Amino acid sequence: MATPPRRPTNPFAAAEAAFKPAKKPAAPVRDPSTAPNVRELVSIRIDRAVLDHFQEDGPGWQDRINDALRQWLAAKG
Repeated sequence: MATPPRRPTNPFAAAEAAFKPAKKPAAPVRDPSTAPNVRELVSIRIDRAVLDHFQEDGPGWQDRINDALRQWLAAKG
């Protein structure tokens, strides 16, 4: 019986398999906070005009954004 070739029959497929990107592990599932009204640190992208509007009154702009979102949520529900 003949010995199999030392090189794969399709070198392109072998190269693709060798350099295939590794799959990223799934992000861990986070349970929601159990304590009520606890703030979470998040990162969001906001239009510059929106950010300028909330920052023009000085410190506390994050609280003002949070309050505006709470009012929107209450009006929606």
